[in-house]
Amino acid sequence: MALASRALARRLTARVVSCYRGRRQAPAAPIAAAATAAVQRTVKPEKARRLCDVFINHRGADTKRTVAGLLYDRLVQLNLRPFLDNRTMEPGDKLYDSINNAILDCKVGIAIFSPRYCESFFCLHELAMLVEAGKKLIPIFCDVKPSDLLVADVQSHPPEKIERFRNALQEAKNTVGITFDSQNGNWSELVSRTTEIVAKSIKEGRGH
Repeated sequence: MALASRALARRLTARVVSCYRGRRQAPAAPIAAAATAAVQRTVKPEKARRLCDVFINHRGADTKRTVAGLLYDRLVQLNLRPFLDNRTMEPGDKLYDSINNAILDCKVGIAIFSPRYCESFFCLHELAMLVEAGKKLIPIFCDVKPSDLLVADVQSHPPEKIERFRNALQEAKNTVGITFDSQNGNWSELVSRTTEIVAKSIKEGRGH
């Protein structure tokens, strides 16, 4: 009789322990769901791709603090979306991806040619992309004549790239542009005239 009582007691104890464990584990699913939702709320969404209306192609050492910067500020005032590398990109942005996406997105490209423009591989690469993408190009010849624009240091680049750069430069030379003398020219008139052309070009493009 004593043995039967002890066996019954063990069975009852096991059931109580089982029920207790079940009650402790039951909330696990809701807790996991709540945790997942909390993590989803804290994960930041992927940064939206910036749109671009106007791509400003320039050699930073020559014109970033003058005509390029002035044009950027005026275009922003007109509620347009210009791309100027150091003013548009943020820490962590991919350089090539940001520039390539901006060129593909833009409606108009402003190419600011300066005396040392052709020494920059990046300037020529951006210009070639604008031309090859069929973007409307507005050349500004700042302190340089169109005939002076020649690809420099041709030995440092493959022949196919040199050909691309030469074709892009020729396209720019064959396009009516704005000539500007930084020593005697009127900066305000240059910026106003250029932005008016850009705004008109974008408006016409939206109408088609």
